[in-house]
Amino acid sequence: MGNQFGSVYQQGRPAWMREGTLEAALLEGHDDLEVVGESHRQENLWRLLGGQHRPEVRVRMDVYAMLLAEDGNPFDVNAVSVWIDGLMVGYLPRDEARRFRPGLLAVQKREGKPIALEGVIAGGGMRDDGPGRLGVFLRYDPEDFGLAVPPVAPYVDARLRAALGEDLAGSKESPYDLVWMHGLSDDDIRGIKVLRNAVATESNVIGRHFIYAELEAALYRCRHVFSSALDDYDEVCKQHDREMDSIRSACIAHWGKIPVLDMYRQMAIKLQKQHDYGQALWWAERGIALYGNDAARPDAMDDLRKRAIGYRAKVGLETRLP
Repeated sequence: MGNQFGSVYQQGRPAWMREGTLEAALLEGHDDLEVVGESHRQENLWRLLGGQHRPEVRVRMDVYAMLLAEDGNPFDVNAVSVWIDGLMVGYLPRDEARRFRPGLLAVQKREGKPIALEGVIAGGGMRDDGPGRLGVFLRYDPEDFGLAVPPVAPYVDARLRAALGEDLAGSKESPYDLVWMHGLSDDDIRGIKVLRNAVATESNVIGRHFIYAELEAALYRCRHVFSSALDDYDEVCKQHDREMDSIRSACIAHWGKIPVLDMYRQMAIKLQKQHDYGQALWWAERGIALYGNDAARPDAMDDLRKRAIGYRAKVGLETRLP
């Protein structure tokens, strides 16, 4: 795969990188991405901050950082360097660079632009061993780089176990019939038709919940396959949400817990990528309200809380959560 927007090791800033003229594709996210090697580039970091501050003052500045896949790096064939305003500030750790580089090359080819992430420069202040150094901290969405695409579950029971955990999922027999799953295959296009028929005939509310979840996942995977997939995905999510109060009650009655409601996370991510932070916040908060204090997987609630904080900041609302 070509590296049109890369950098060549030890040859300084790439020729295509020009301050004031460069346009990059900004990818947003809430997962932390480590940067290393900043200790060797403190001069560049202080320059970005406008000059050295008093030693006792801690600093923090929001930034956009570009990820560049380096060609010819003799120390790491997968090296990915990190640049801010035309200055190199560090690298991704070796293991992260190996994971990221294929996805980085793929997404920059798709976007036709170099790739940038949100982040901060932070540090300074006095420490026991002297003035603190500056560091760079980035945020990303693993799915943008092909790192968090969940495997297609061959049965709804597998999705339920992932959503609830083995102990809860095995504590009681499923309160619905899985016969409709026999019509599914690895072909999402065919599966979508089967799932639409299943949701039209299933009367058990928990059964409907997992059919909806499968249908949403299949439609989202098909977003690059046919043009109406995302519109269809939106409509199915809205219908699913209209039934969620009844679904919640049934889940509490059966398990005493709420399984992972992936629709709310995925809709928030989709709207975030469209920079519609108000609607992204609505979906995140709706998911938080449905989980309440009954999430079977607390990490799913934590994810929505973290996203809601970011969306509130984007739309200028307070970050206090219920």
